[in-house]
Amino acid sequence: MGTFGMRPKGTMSSRALPLAQALVRCGRGYQALLVVPPWDWPADAGRVEERNGVPVVYVALPPAIPVLRDALITWRLLRAVLAWRPDVIHCCKPKGYGGLVLLICWLGRKLGLTHLRLVVDTDDWEGPGGWDERGPYNLAQRLVFRWQEPWLLRHADAVTVASRTLVDMVLALGVPSARVHYLPNGAGWQADWPTPDGAAIRERHGLGAGPVVLLYTRFFEFDPARVGTVLARVVQAEPQTRLLVVGRGLTGEERAFADQLRAQGLAERAVFVGWVEAPAVPHYLAAGDVALYPLDDTLLNRTKCPVKLIDLMAAGRPVVAERVGQVAEYIVDGESGILVPSGDVEALADAVVALLHDVDRRRLLGAAARHRIWTHFAWDVLVHRAEQAYQTL
Repeated sequence: MGTFGMRPKGTMSSRALPLAQALVRCGRGYQALLVVPPWDWPADAGRVEERNGVPVVYVALPPAIPVLRDALITWRLLRAVLAWRPDVIHCCKPKGYGGLVLLICWLGRKLGLTHLRLVVDTDDWEGPGGWDERGPYNLAQRLVFRWQEPWLLRHADAVTVASRTLVDMVLALGVPSARVHYLPNGAGWQADWPTPDGAAIRERHGLGAGPVVLLYTRFFEFDPARVGTVLARVVQAEPQTRLLVVGRGLTGEERAFADQLRAQGLAERAVFVGWVEAPAVPHYLAAGDVALYPLDDTLLNRTKCPVKLIDLMAAGRPVVAERVGQVAEYIVDGESGILVPSGDVEALADAVVALLHDVDRRRLLGAAARHRIWTHFAWDVLVHRAEQAYQTL
């Protein structure tokens, strides 16, 4: 059960759905249903579809009448969940509409009306220092979320947690360790990617045959000024280098970054393509020689479990990343990528330049990255961690 829809946010499509599909696929008798309130993508409202053995229900949206709308969305989400008569409700994100449904189910159990087992999944820190300060929330929403997150984590029968830092934070809330289950993000949908054609992307965007550094990002994870300095140092060493920027910021950060590059005389070095549709992602990733993955050392970044890094590694890209939080879980430094300290511009630029000069090492690191993701972090490998959470209930 989600607290928002399948797009534009990625939690339901890149975490909940592939986990549900892996449960169904594992051959141990699971059935799974995904129910979401698509308030953030109204075009999906009222639809039902099947995604590789998992039905997906998008609840209908009521008229936009304050308070009443929230109550009706919560009711419709609850009704859709209970109509399926599940044994376990696994709520993705301890907040919002899904959090309200879980609270109602908890109260119903206290009154003896239901025996549902309740699991909460957290893949980000939502409170102070986390999305509370990044999301477009008003004061009332912030106050509700600040209450919901710790309450739901403490009262759930089990908690699945996407990062090591989140594990520590959930335990610090007083949740017994037996209820807390580490479940990082994994690779799944990338297995259906077509054979990528990076050359066509280079030609389409006029990138030429020179070195291309790939930045696949939402921008809020790092200070763009630092990346501009890195690019300047790389261009100084390799004047033909181009920067391919795939993605955009939450509040137009890409425009500020473009302005900064223009002020540095680097505007012609960068190509911004914005968001690309999912089928085109592997082609754009393949167009880069080296992927740059910068991260500021913040609570938000330490608690997150970066799906874009998984995409890069699953695509076999050699990655130079800043060592923050879960990044070191996925990348073994020097084997499946390169790690440098967060904020060390010189180390970041030097590592990128070194890889641009070494085709063979790029090939080895990319192959090792792909192997590590598919052998250690595929959803078919990780699914047993969710099973453990269900079996302890």
